[in-house]
Amino acid sequence: MAEVVRDLWVHVLQPQGGLELGAQDHIQQDSNSPIVGHGQSEGDRMVVSDFHVFIRDSLQHIDLMKKDHPGLPILILGHSMGGAISILTASERPSDFSGMLLISPLVVASPEVATPIKVRAHVNLKSPLSPCQMESYTSDPLVYHGGMKVSFVIQLMNAITRIERALPKLTLPILVLHGSSDKLCDIKGSYLLMETVQSQDKTLKVYEEAYHALHKELPEVTTSVFTEILTWVSQKVSAAGETSQT
Repeated sequence: MAEVVRDLWVHVLQPQGGLELGAQDHIQQDSNSPIVGHGQSEGDRMVVSDFHVFIRDSLQHIDLMKKDHPGLPILILGHSMGGAISILTASERPSDFSGMLLISPLVVASPEVATPIKVRAHVNLKSPLSPCQMESYTSDPLVYHGGMKVSFVIQLMNAITRIERALPKLTLPILVLHGSSDKLCDIKGSYLLMETVQSQDKTLKVYEEAYHALHKELPEVTTSVFTEILTWVSQKVSAAGETSQT
């Protein structure tokens, strides 16, 4: 999620101006370095007592943003497992959000990721990352490179069950971006989401033959992804502003 936030800030939000980025588990230091702290949480890696901890922390963060920026519309964005967190966060306090943007979200369990070996094989053999980018990823000590822990998998499955119950209650505007060849988060989940949510304003854009990290894809894909995000965010912010004035 950290790289997604960084890329969005550099390529989309900062050049546009007038938009504020608040990233959970990151501290804003200055305009040139908006995010730090990823992978530096306390405790053992890949261990969480309850998946709801992520939702609780997200809501606390949102409360801080609302206090610092009263009256501004809030859009929630999540990538991968962050998509699952975003869905559950939005379902818990739907009135807080003017829209939700999901990139390769975790909605259903993927049969392709039955073992950690398959996860690593996907990253190493099917990623469009350049050798330099791949080296940066595999050598980053803040990226967890170990296998899935049973306790964490249990929490993920519990979260997926909660998502199934939450989807029919969602009515906020939603944009979903997903690669058709994503082997980490099954695109079937995004199709299910589109069929199940009650939102009147909902869009799914599928990138054919793209994988999980759409922000690190081939140039034509990443350019399209950032353009879609900027266009959608601008529209929702404008719509929220018009609504608040009526």
